[in-house]
Amino acid sequence: MKIFQCGNCNSSVYFENYTCDNCGHLTGYRASDRMMLTFEPNISTLISDREHVEYKYCKNYEHKVCNWVIEKENPEDYCSACQLNRTIPNLSNLASDNFENWQNLEVAKHRLIYQLQKFNLPLPSKLRDETGLCFDFVAKQNNPKLMTGHANGVITILIREGNSVLREQARKAMTEPYRTLVGHLRHEVGHYFWERLVRDKPDTLAEYRAIFGDESQNYSEALQNYYKTGAPKDWQKSYISAYATAHSWEDWAETWAHYLHIMDMVETAYFFRLNVNPKFKTKALRTKVSFDPYTKLNFDIIVQKCVPLSLAVNSINRAMGIPDVYPFVISPAIIKKLKFIHNLLLQKRK
Repeated sequence: MKIFQCGNCNSSVYFENYTCDNCGHLTGYRASDRMMLTFEPNISTLISDREHVEYKYCKNYEHKVCNWVIEKENPEDYCSACQLNRTIPNLSNLASDNFENWQNLEVAKHRLIYQLQKFNLPLPSKLRDETGLCFDFVAKQNNPKLMTGHANGVITILIREGNSVLREQARKAMTEPYRTLVGHLRHEVGHYFWERLVRDKPDTLAEYRAIFGDESQNYSEALQNYYKTGAPKDWQKSYISAYATAHSWEDWAETWAHYLHIMDMVETAYFFRLNVNPKFKTKALRTKVSFDPYTKLNFDIIVQKCVPLSLAVNSINRAMGIPDVYPFVISPAIIKKLKFIHNLLLQKRK
């Protein structure tokens, strides 16, 4: 993600900030050009510091789950990210865990939408377009069979995933090396975009099958078999995760999520002008990120930046007693899959 600056004092502000920590001006993200706007606090109108144009906050600002702004005359009450919500928790009890969990989910969802918009991917709301996308953030109380997943454009995320303790318990129970909210969302939205970008295009589907395998194999049986027998012993040679071995669709969704991880990592490094230059001389661990990955046609250049970056950040995490931020190995077979996704998305940015 890019770095944002306060329009009043030029201090850095995070994507999720509601105010500038330095000068106290209000902050609001404008999705149309990915700019963070700032406003004089304690006044009744939102007049941007830089442009002196009036805005309004997304309606979900009142719940402190969205800091996106819309031009004042725009008839919409919700921003382009919140328009995709179909189901949210009952807000009558704001002290409940579900409300805090929803806040955490919204942070991850807004980061996801930021990234999808940067790819220029269409994001129609399913509430208005049957082929669109929507999110259901739900609890299991009324339906014990509910699970996180995707079906026909509806991405269901269990509210409990917003609880870091419960999420870590689930990660350990499923022997996963990594389990995050943004990872969940990137994975599930991958299923949606398989339907949009691959399913109904014969040439693309044929290429997909040559790389990811035949998706027409029975999905339920494949998952049952995976949970019964696990992944093959040598799965790391061809798959980004053990779960990716379960079925072609899961291989796609896992690879899609990791493609988004990599692009976000390299974009962030670019805006921070990160330079990895170890003291001992080894060319493979040196890198200087001097480009925005979303502008690059050649994915090899992007992945070459990612490997030294992930090693450096993983090392910093270990120094602080924190698990690796990216505990995965990217093999040549995985790079081929990532390239397929990269080339598909390049077509959207033309």
